Amino acid sequence: MSEISKGLANGLTNYGDPEFARYLRRSFAKSMGYTNESLDKPIVGICYTESSFNNCHRHFPEMLEAVKRGVLVSGALPMPFPMISLGEVFLSPTSMVYRNLMAMAVEEMIRAQPMDAVVLMGGCDKTVPALLMGAVSAGKPAVMLVAGPMMTGRYKGERLGACTDCRRFWAQYRAGSVSQKEIGQIEGNLAVTSGTCAVMGTASSMAVIAETLGVMLPNTASIPAVHADRLRASEETGTVAAKMAIQGGPKLDHLITEESVENALRVLLSVSGSTNAIIHLTAIAGRAGVEVDLKRFNELSDETLVLVDLKPVGTGYMEDFHAAGGLDGVLRALAPQLNLQTINLTGQSLEHRLQEDSSRQADQSVIRTLQDPVDSQGGLIALHGTLAPGGAILKRAAATPALLEHEGRAVVFSSLEDLAARIDSPDLDVEAEDILVLQNAGPRSPSGMPEAGYLPIPKKLAKAGVKDMVRISDARMSGTAFGTIVLHVTPEADLGGPLALVQNGDRIRLSASAKTIDLLVSAEELEHRRSTLLPSSTPPARGYRKLYHDTILPAPKGCDFDFLVPN
Repeated sequence: MSEISKGLANGLTNYGDPEFARYLRRSFAKSMGYTNESLDKPIVGICYTESSFNNCHRHFPEMLEAVKRGVLVSGALPMPFPMISLGEVFLSPTSMVYRNLMAMAVEEMIRAQPMDAVVLMGGCDKTVPALLMGAVSAGKPAVMLVAGPMMTGRYKGERLGACTDCRRFWAQYRAGSVSQKEIGQIEGNLAVTSGTCAVMGTASSMAVIAETLGVMLPNTASIPAVHADRLRASEETGTVAAKMAIQGGPKLDHLITEESVENALRVLLSVSGSTNAIIHLTAIAGRAGVEVDLKRFNELSDETLVLVDLKPVGTGYMEDFHAAGGLDGVLRALAPQLNLQTINLTGQSLEHRLQEDSSRQADQSVIRTLQDPVDSQGGLIALHGTLAPGGAILKRAAATPALLEHEGRAVVFSSLEDLAARIDSPDLDVEAEDILVLQNAGPRSPSGMPEAGYLPIPKKLAKAGVKDMVRISDARMSGTAFGTIVLHVTPEADLGGPLALVQNGDRIRLSASAKTIDLLVSAEELEHRRSTLLPSSTPPARGYRKLYHDTILPAPKGCDFDFLVPN
């Protein structure tokens, strides 16, 4: 990298006179009180996603100051800049719709503004993939810094954490075993600090994936948001970013390789992480030209043990995971199955990282050994069959074992609106052995692939004690959810996939062992239904929603935009 391309002279505004552009830029920078000495330094941009609409990031001002401190002491100039922030519960119809918008903004602002390296500050789950997708495509050295998980609360002596416990108590409230007064009290004790969800949901899954990919400093994925170590990690991140700005690298596409992506998939399986993480990792890898193959994913799942005992499929919380050894404990246990020559942003190989403190022992009550796993197979699998020719995802670790091999009668809801209108009707024709099917909730639908795959148990069955049913949709579900839930059915209903043709009373067969999901209806009957199938919705007429609808790729391609993926 030549000197003229560094710092404030990087990417000059085009007036047809480079010297004038440099002079004008320095003049305006001096209006902010910078000295010549500061303006002569390499620049570290800090992509900053704090927002009043994102509770997970409310501690970012303090983290930002720590990052800036690290940059300054290491000889570079920190330049924070705001970015779209995606607070999951504050966005309509869902944050997934805006992940790609944020990724586009990240890419363009990194490329357009004069910076030699960039710190990516994110946490709430869609922000991390959006930041990494954009930064990979922008092609400048970058380092990820996550918010960290929140701490748990207490209610009547029980430890609570968002958001697995949110869903558990809401199910009890719907069933009538928790009162209106109690649910109000619980509401104030579920999310009690800043930070992301306290369980191995999507945010924490993406954090351990980012660290495994090597784009984040070692041992930083699971530090609680309110822990002093989170600030020390922020300062160290600033230090590393400054060195990257001065020395010129590495870029993310040098770290995100077939080998590091496979390591990340194996870690995701071993921590029994979020189904959403498959979509996001696929999108991140796709920006670096790396494909995630569902067949290979299943092979990894069959040979990768679940080692981490955390909610939503276990008993612990992220603060327990961190105290038990965090990602280091998982990597050490999985080492015989990992590609150890992958490198992180400091240039350190995974092999060298694990050798540095080889005597460190994980707390085996939280992070198990290969000899004593939580489960003998990975927590996630891909399904194929006549209902999902392009694939679907099942979190088998979160499922009821007796339902993993199941055939039942379909009870169909044509949309989220239809679901809301009928699910609790006392007249709904539904039995505990039936299979709930939600159509038209995929990426192209008006709802934009929300976390609605966790269909509620019909109230009359919930009151009778039914806690789980097979549920199928082209939607997603929160990484904090649980149940026997088939998601990301492809092709989605909006594209006329078999899911769109399911009718009440059809038989559906799920086999986790065979990794299949089949609609037991003849091909002739399905073709007849297809000939009379009407459009499920009116496509958007303008703006970003039209762009989203017209260019979104299916779930097995990461739901990226088709024009953003390398040819």
